[in-house]
Amino acid sequence: MIRAAAATQPFDALHISNMGAKFMTGASRSLFVFGIYLVALGVLLLLSPNLLLRTLGVPVTNEIWIRVNGMFVICFAYYYIQAARHGVTAFIRWTVWGRAAVIVYFAAFVLLGGAPKPLLLFGVVDFLSAIWTFIALQKEAGRRLTSST
Repeated sequence: MIRAAAATQPFDALHISNMGAKFMTGASRSLFVFGIYLVALGVLLLLSPNLLLRTLGVPVTNEIWIRVNGMFVICFAYYYIQAARHGVTAFIRWTVWGRAAVIVYFAAFVLLGGAPKPLLLFGVVDFLSAIWTFIALQKEAGRRLTSST
């Protein structure tokens, strides 16, 4: 019994909720939706990467690396979906800055590296979803502040 209680303490500090997908905050919901988007993108990269590459105007490839990237995207999707389901607020907050940075990287790739302009659409999706999560987190913080006074 003591071991079980000790094992949960690190998770308590992360604000993990045991409610799972039954009840999600707005921030959790935004990350969950983004995670589903990543699952779709990852599966596409894993199973039919050349469909996406042709759409972006990039030469098709038979290299394994594009599929490896699909696997990584699916792994990220798993983390995002699980963090959303369990209300891991700290992780949700961390993803905002990472997702917002994607548009900066993609813009640099287009401007400096000759990447195709349609790549920016993926950056826009990341940026807009990060804004959605950020706004939801701000609303939740405001509600907590209001309810504690």
